[in-house]
Amino acid sequence: MKENIVKDKSYAFAIRVVKLYKYLIDTKKEFVLSKQFLRSGTAIGALIREAEHGESKADFIHKLSIALKEANETDYWICLLKDTDYLTQS
Repeated sequence: MKENIVKDKSYAFAIRVVKLYKYLIDTKKEFVLSKQFLRSGTAIGALIREAEHGESKADFIHKLSIALKEANETDYWICLLKDTDYLTQS
């Protein structure tokens, strides 16, 4: 089986998302924005996994397109968390 770098990186990203979510709720006591971040950040990898077994080329492309939209949404939540001082640049 070939290595799938997108699958591997999206899974590693999902782990970081979960850890950051735990930090936000435990340390910063932020529950609303972090939940949205958790949902969109972990959906990316799930959609990539789902695309692997797409029923057609069009289905594969559609699922990856949704993963891209989730990645864009996740970027939004990260920016919002940063700009509201829940996160720092580091």
